[in-house]
Amino acid sequence: MAEATTVEPTRRDFLYIATGATAAVGVGAVVWPLVSQMNPDASTLALASTEVDISQLAEGGSMTVKWRGKPVFIRHRTKKEIEEAVATPIAQLPDPETDAARVKKPEWLVVIGVCTHLGCVPLGQQGDYAGWFCPCHGSHYDTSGRIRRGPAPRNLEVPVYQFVSDTKVRIG
Repeated sequence: MAEATTVEPTRRDFLYIATGATAAVGVGAVVWPLVSQMNPDASTLALASTEVDISQLAEGGSMTVKWRGKPVFIRHRTKKEIEEAVATPIAQLPDPETDAARVKKPEWLVVIGVCTHLGCVPLGQQGDYAGWFCPCHGSHYDTSGRIRRGPAPRNLEVPVYQFVSDTKVRIG
């Protein structure tokens, strides 16, 4: 019968392990800053969300705030504007979407104010549908921010938002 012999670790084995561990720590020290620099900087994280006080906005009024470098339109819609937006036949819309899917509270509309055609900023309470009008290429949006006429392919985008209270809305 053959006997099993055990090999004692040598100094060379220790040097191999120590060299491998040192190399792993060195690679980690070089890679960590490279990966860390890909994180967004503090100014970007600060713009991730914004709270807006809407208590002074009268019915029929609108305001524009900046969020992530883009204009955001906040409109306090009138009953007539809400009724028109709800009564619009969905089949007539180039980008069909109900008014209820675009708002959390019917009287408040929050949309990103960038035309979906070429990125212009539409003018408020203008155009054929009393919503927004982009003078650059003639896109008309209704009071729900939906495209009604013109070259724009999609409705004005609705950002992620929530009502913190009756007088404050958090965008982002």
